[in-house]
Amino acid sequence: MAASPINQVFPKASRLVYGCMGLGGNWDNSPVTQDHLNQAHTAIDAALEIGINYFDHADIYTIGKAEQVFGQVLAQRPELREQIILQTKAAIRFGDEQWCGRYDWSADYIRQSVEDSLRRLQSETIDVMMLHRPDPLAEMDEVAAVLSELKDSGKVQHFGVSNMSGAQIAHLQSLLSFPLVANQLEMSLSKLDWLDHNIAVNDEQVKGHSFAPGTLEYCAMNKVQIQAWGSLSRGLFSGADLSNASQAQRDTAQLVRQYADQNSSSPEAVVLAWLMRHPAGIQPVIGSVNPDRIRACGDATKLQLSREQWYQLYVTSRGKALP
Repeated sequence: MAASPINQVFPKASRLVYGCMGLGGNWDNSPVTQDHLNQAHTAIDAALEIGINYFDHADIYTIGKAEQVFGQVLAQRPELREQIILQTKAAIRFGDEQWCGRYDWSADYIRQSVEDSLRRLQSETIDVMMLHRPDPLAEMDEVAAVLSELKDSGKVQHFGVSNMSGAQIAHLQSLLSFPLVANQLEMSLSKLDWLDHNIAVNDEQVKGHSFAPGTLEYCAMNKVQIQAWGSLSRGLFSGADLSNASQAQRDTAQLVRQYADQNSSSPEAVVLAWLMRHPAGIQPVIGSVNPDRIRACGDATKLQLSREQWYQLYVTSRGKALP
């Protein structure tokens, strides 16, 4: 299994990340309840049980309540803070009655977002803060200045990005005196454009792919950790209802189950191990709040798919032969 670049920054970082998007209840202004707090404790414990020490947030998750309930857990169990890596994101702004949804990399908004996240998380520092999605109006000198300010103050230890191309990362990196450590992208056995654009060079199959060429290569050359959100494909291959699924999806789910049975493992572990077999050292983010499903992911770090199994899953999920 490929080494993980994040271990150069955090030597003991887990190969899996627990994504906290499902914590805190609904995506509305209803308050956090005791049930939400209990759910957070249970999910965090299940993640810790399988060796996860890396927890991923964003200021928008359940409209701030995911960070809030996680902060309540840390307040009740302060010893956890020294045991975990805490990551969050900023830059997405929801629409309201006056304005549409938008992205905001202005210095004032980034600065305020960090302050708000620190308050909700009840933490003195954020280990990794990511810019969530690219802002076309970003003044990059201004962005670099506020990131440097936040790092110098100790409020943020490291910075990363999310949903960005290699060229976009290179532009921001050129203005910083410290490295960007991670890039979080949607990648899974059902989201294959990051692979398809690579194998379909000089072929008609490359048309229509949304993945920016050169992104994986940039991250590899510059030791930027690639994290995969959506890594479990919302359970598509590990127990979801397939009544409306395509034939390729049905065939893939069957193959995942076959490999799980052969390895006395779980479908979740197979799906994640497929991502982790790639030499980029991908760090999957899992987002379930179901403790049983979280635990089912644990074998992913021990499961090594063969080259033939990896390709069989890839081609089956594509639903067509390679070029």
